[in-house]
Amino acid sequence: MQKIRSLDCFKAYDIRGVLDETINEDVAYRIGRAFAEVLQAGKVVVGYDARATSAALKAAVAKGLMDAGCDVLDIGLAGTEEMYFATSHFDADGGIEVTASHNPINYNGMKMVGAQSLPLDPGKEFAQIKALAEAENFRESRANGTSTLIDAAARSAYTDKVTSFIAPDMLRPLKVVVNCGNGAAAPAYQVIKDSLHRQGTPLEFIDVFLDPDPTFPNGIPNPLLPENQPATRDVVIAEGADLGVAFDGDFDRCFFFDEHGAFIPGEYVVGLLAAAFLEKEPGAKIVHDPRVVWSILDIVKTRGGTAIQSKTGHVFLKQMLREHQAVYGGEMSAHHYFRDFCYCDSGMIPWLLVCELMGRTGQSLSALVSASAAAFPSSGEINFRLSDPQEAMKNTVAHFAPDAASIDKTDGVSVAFADWRFNLRASNTEPVIRLNVESRGNAALVADKVALIKGLLTASTA
Repeated sequence: MQKIRSLDCFKAYDIRGVLDETINEDVAYRIGRAFAEVLQAGKVVVGYDARATSAALKAAVAKGLMDAGCDVLDIGLAGTEEMYFATSHFDADGGIEVTASHNPINYNGMKMVGAQSLPLDPGKEFAQIKALAEAENFRESRANGTSTLIDAAARSAYTDKVTSFIAPDMLRPLKVVVNCGNGAAAPAYQVIKDSLHRQGTPLEFIDVFLDPDPTFPNGIPNPLLPENQPATRDVVIAEGADLGVAFDGDFDRCFFFDEHGAFIPGEYVVGLLAAAFLEKEPGAKIVHDPRVVWSILDIVKTRGGTAIQSKTGHVFLKQMLREHQAVYGGEMSAHHYFRDFCYCDSGMIPWLLVCELMGRTGQSLSALVSASAAAFPSSGEINFRLSDPQEAMKNTVAHFAPDAASIDKTDGVSVAFADWRFNLRASNTEPVIRLNVESRGNAALVADKVALIKGLLTASTA
């Protein structure tokens, strides 16, 4: 096995790399050993996704943990959110999920948390784990830890928690298409579905790509890719379903399709879930990212809640959720965070809440989002690969700054005018600028401004 010295698989908040180039079983062992030492962990939850190499990488991580004297609680094939939940539920000192989520098939990686499912500080524990795993100057352990398989108990407790977010008697008969994408979602989803049926809920499920399959015969589970959306959309239309739900590889994100098969952009889902929680908890606080905000702010304000803006990224959203005791936080990328779910993100809770909201209101999914979509049309996130992203952003913002009503630098740069607004963010990992544009009721204006900004971005680095 190749010895990988420099651990370039460590990214901003988690670990991901190309198999046998930046990550392998030796690297996984070293990460497990370093994780236990840096966190001084006595007990750590470990799970893995459906990729072909994930079980072996999980075993290597577990061996590293045990060689450091740490006991392993093995939740088996599971989603990232199951690891989050089990870490808190079983009072562990940390948790590791071996997953590459929606990355290409030749990737793998890990998502990690500390005690109480807290994100690791990128500049502290996370950096220390990387440094120790690279140096390999591990201390001697007096005794090895043990490994205990707790998959059944963990999933049962997890199912009870996620289903507790809804009132089953508020559900009405709905036909729901669920696309698991051949990823890790199916085992948890099936137990949740069985629990709902035992409670007599009137939901009918139509399953798509249910079985976990490491070859991903139907494409990498990433419902944001336009080429992957027909697999859900077409079934919704053919079956006359009320909605469609699709998961990414480790199902910490879910994506929605309405009864016409139309894909629902993420910012409108955030508004939808904000509305659901403000019905349950009037006056609650809602956290959102800064990319597309007007529809969310309108919903939170009209329903008497308080909106709190956060930088994009799970570390920041979770921090704001805890700091403000917000009931819910959402990103347009389809990460949804819940105070009562260890302040963590879940891909299972959102579709349950949407089904409940449809039951409470008697409205279709398209009706629930149509007012916001019409009042605040948006471009969706558009990526531009540029030779000098920072220079392009600087020049573009300078063009608009003299006439701007406000400029906000919470995350990238957000420039607002009376009737439209845009956000530009530079990627942390590649030479890419990400653009989002929104307006007040004027889709044509959005298209015009996207074209203008595209020209400015590309001209500034030509």
